[in-house]
Amino acid sequence: MSSIPLEDNFDDVLGKALRGTGIPDGVLEFLTGVPEETIGKLKEGHYEEDALRQVASPLGLDADALVERATNSWRPEPVQIDGLRQFNTVFDDMTVNNYLVWDPASKAAALFDTGTDASKAIATAVELGLELGQLFLTHTHLDHIIDRAAVEAHNEDLRTYVNALEPAERATRFQPGDCFTVGGLKISTRLTKGHSPGGITYVIEGLERPVAIAGDALFAQSMGGGMISYQDALATNRSELFTLADHTVICPGHGPMTSVGEEKAHNPFYPEFK
Repeated sequence: MSSIPLEDNFDDVLGKALRGTGIPDGVLEFLTGVPEETIGKLKEGHYEEDALRQVASPLGLDADALVERATNSWRPEPVQIDGLRQFNTVFDDMTVNNYLVWDPASKAAALFDTGTDASKAIATAVELGLELGQLFLTHTHLDHIIDRAAVEAHNEDLRTYVNALEPAERATRFQPGDCFTVGGLKISTRLTKGHSPGGITYVIEGLERPVAIAGDALFAQSMGGGMISYQDALATNRSELFTLADHTVICPGHGPMTSVGEEKAHNPFYPEFK
């Protein structure tokens, strides 16, 4: 699980911040003194440390964390928890995750998103003797739900759940703040919108560490693009994820697992925690 590369390079982070803030390259040149040509090269992935540091602050990014991402000098600690398994599946030129969660005592289990191929998650549930009875969707972008039919076919009694703000056909709708159980595990729901209209983070209590399955709200050293609202994406991560305990495991829709404390220290989008 620890071998999955980080989802975004420094130029991806830079591009998301530029699109989100709406600051044109020419204005950024005026604010920083970095030539527009150099800004263009940064956006293409050509690393120049001084220039990258200069453009970070006007974009609301932490310069040290951005340089850290550019130099590949940090990655999150590997996560191994009984009752949690990450699966990484291929989608076009990228990959997407899904997560199998179970109560080790009762063997009750749930799947969070499907990725593009849920077969490994289903096979693992069978191998471990788990009762897979629920599918929870973080949001309804295709790469996260494309293998839903296979999951539902595994168990005719399985129920699929989705936030009512982002409904999916034949799925049971819930409201942010509603809670569920999987055996002895408690699952609460937090609205982390911005990347999608009704993105949900599922916070799971009852394993060795609290776990937050965040979809595309937050990645290791990055975040989902604010496709609906960049400001909402930043704000809901701050209010709903960074208020969790530092040792909470973050399970993102793309890239390796991380933790709240690690993202406070290393995520360029949140300079206030450095």
